[in-house]
Amino acid sequence: MRNLTILKLSKNKLLSVPTAIRTLQNLSQLDLSSNMITALTCQDFSNQTRLKELSLQNNSISTLTECAFKGLVQLQILKLQSSQITDLKGAFKTSLPKLKRLQLNGNKLTAIREGEFEGLKSLLRLSLHQNQIKTLEKGCFVGLLNLTDIQLQLNGITTGTLQTSPFKGLCNLKRLYLNDNHIKYFNITPFSDLHQLEELSLHGQHYRGKSSLPSNFLQGLSRLLSFNARNTQLINLGKDTFVNTPNLERLDLSSNDLENLTSELFAPIQNLKSLYISRIAVHSLDFLADANLNKLEFLQGRHNQYSVVTKDIIKSLPSLQYLDFKYNTFYCDCDNAWFVNWTIFSKRTQVNDAYNYSCNYPNDFKAKRISTSIALFQPHLWQLYYAYYLFLGWLYDSKYKNKQVPHQYDAFISYNYHDESWVIGELLPKLEGEQGWKLCLHHRDFEPGKPITQNITDAIYGSRKTICVISRRYLESEWCSREVQTASFRLFDEQKDVLILVFLEDIPTYLLSPFHRMRQLLKKQTYLSWPRAAGHPEVFWENLRKALQTGNDANEENFLSLTQE
Repeated sequence: MRNLTILKLSKNKLLSVPTAIRTLQNLSQLDLSSNMITALTCQDFSNQTRLKELSLQNNSISTLTECAFKGLVQLQILKLQSSQITDLKGAFKTSLPKLKRLQLNGNKLTAIREGEFEGLKSLLRLSLHQNQIKTLEKGCFVGLLNLTDIQLQLNGITTGTLQTSPFKGLCNLKRLYLNDNHIKYFNITPFSDLHQLEELSLHGQHYRGKSSLPSNFLQGLSRLLSFNARNTQLINLGKDTFVNTPNLERLDLSSNDLENLTSELFAPIQNLKSLYISRIAVHSLDFLADANLNKLEFLQGRHNQYSVVTKDIIKSLPSLQYLDFKYNTFYCDCDNAWFVNWTIFSKRTQVNDAYNYSCNYPNDFKAKRISTSIALFQPHLWQLYYAYYLFLGWLYDSKYKNKQVPHQYDAFISYNYHDESWVIGELLPKLEGEQGWKLCLHHRDFEPGKPITQNITDAIYGSRKTICVISRRYLESEWCSREVQTASFRLFDEQKDVLILVFLEDIPTYLLSPFHRMRQLLKKQTYLSWPRAAGHPEVFWENLRKALQTGNDANEENFLSLTQE
């Protein structure tokens, strides 16, 4: 028995440490877990000079004494979790010189006093999570020069507690977990001394109201690799938030109310490999297009409201290996044609659950899986599909050419979704609200259940005019170019002034070179420039009113003055 090295006495309903253990001087591992021990005496382990691991978890120990672990000079692992400890009573101030791991989680500690662990010179990992800690006194971790990990999640730590600079002196700390506390209003720099910190987690702060993360909050963390700010009720991140963390590789911003993420925010973290942005309030991923995240391999953006993912966004992430947009719905139209194809056929990137992605627009595809709608976006099938409905449009026009059939709308508005705010905020109030024209908008007036190409053809032929709202995005859209082609087909076939071009931005000639038909139209057709109307918007709207008012006579004066040169 005296040569026994491992002794397990767990789950024996022991009320105290057996005195017989004092005679076993060769023990290296002692397991007294899951008993009913309420207190430790100074003699319980005084003879265990060779003991390396002591398990006392799941007991009823309420307090410790200064001499409780006296003599355990070789102890490396001490497990005291899930007991009833309320006070450490200096038990770790002078003993346990070789202790590397201390587990105190799941107790009832409310405060960590100054110098509480100063005797643990070799400690590497300290677990204090799931206590009731509200106070971290200044210097409470003094002496822990080798500490690499602290777990402080699931406590009651507040911003005021962090203002005491409790982590000062932890020159080798690499991982700090502060999840599920009550840290609010991040207006301090509590981590500025943690120059070796690689992982910081603030996941799930519990308090009322919202907060912002100031630009200097991560000051000093030049070696930080992972930052978790999930569910911290953030509403804003300054553009310089990550200037102090150039080596960041993993960033979790999920479950916050971040309405405005910018490419400038990501500029300092070009080494980012994993980005989590699920359940945030942004409506577009356009910020990624110019973020230069060339090393990003993993992107998760579940439960969001962006419906369009452009080619520019995906092409800006050349290292992307895994994409997770589960529980989003998407536009199944021209704006997403490239993305829809890519999700199914990409060989470089695994798109999680892509076959279950569903459409939210147009109405005839609503709630259908993207995978079942994909055929309409394949280039060769699209050409046949488009040609078929163009032919129907020709039949439609021929059938009613000689009949005085009234048009349903004054104008069909052809635009890219990126320009929708201008159409809804500027164009619609002026033309419908003030001037009284009846407009056809695809999101509002297309017939549910009818194929979208037929809707386009009917809208163009069912309107006196077609207004094309042209921007760079519009020129990149395959579907929008089809609308121009259909409208110009009608223009040349009927010899009627039915097409109005409105340029939302100045577009260089070389960008128009692929659009031969549009360049020809610019030479002879009505067009307007919104940028040139900046000083006199009333002239722009009056000229647009005149363009809509002109009849269908091919010999009628063409309003080239509307270019506002």
